[in-house]
Amino acid sequence: MTAPQLQQAADAIFQARATREAIPRISETHGVTTLDDAYAVAHLNTRRALDGGRVMSGKKIGLTSLAVQKQLGVDQPDFGVLFSDMEFVSGMTVPVSRLIQPKAEGEVAFVMGKDLDGDLTWGRFLAAIEYTLPAIEIVDSVIQDWRITLVDTVADNASCGLYVLGADPKRLSDVTLPDCRMRFLRNGEVSSEGNGAACLGHPLNAAWWLARMMQDVGEPLRAGDVVLSGAMGPMFPIRPGEQLQLEVEGLGKVTCPTD
Repeated sequence: MTAPQLQQAADAIFQARATREAIPRISETHGVTTLDDAYAVAHLNTRRALDGGRVMSGKKIGLTSLAVQKQLGVDQPDFGVLFSDMEFVSGMTVPVSRLIQPKAEGEVAFVMGKDLDGDLTWGRFLAAIEYTLPAIEIVDSVIQDWRITLVDTVADNASCGLYVLGADPKRLSDVTLPDCRMRFLRNGEVSSEGNGAACLGHPLNAAWWLARMMQDVGEPLRAGDVVLSGAMGPMFPIRPGEQLQLEVEGLGKVTCPTD
């Protein structure tokens, strides 16, 4: 795609988010057909956000759960950029009304304690993780009815919306992540269940994939970055006025009302 074509696709996504109106697939209306082009579109809107004063808070990995991949008809992970105005902490009211068609997922979050510049090894990666938390990710898509392809969600910043972190951090040595069970309640009723193994076999596998990917694109993870490692079970639609509670065995709970 040419630079003007990439910009037109980025503008369409930006406008859809600004007006909260879903649009047809970018892959069809703007000819975004390759992953490289999709990430280029996402990067244009990331640069627009940073130039407008938004602050980057971390990265997210999407489509790590086979259940979610099956829901959306894709077969590999992707990544997106998190911003500080997306972040909430357990107990805070989350303004899902500012999104288009929000859905919720239960995840494990990592917070980096060191920069990952230079040669990246498994040992340096593990040593760089300060702690882990349970997290609710509220994903959102500009594509009508969530009828996305991989390039559609990549171009749309991996369908980022909002996220809610737990308030009781744990060290990696204190938890067994692939075995931790997840239960996600909406208004007191279970809407999703799963475990850490649903996330590429282990949430650390997903975070390791992201760390290497960010190294490859010249944007290594930094101290203080939040990493959302991907869904541990199926996502489900949510609306304003609901009460969400995520329970992750060994990590604790995240609760939030929606508005």
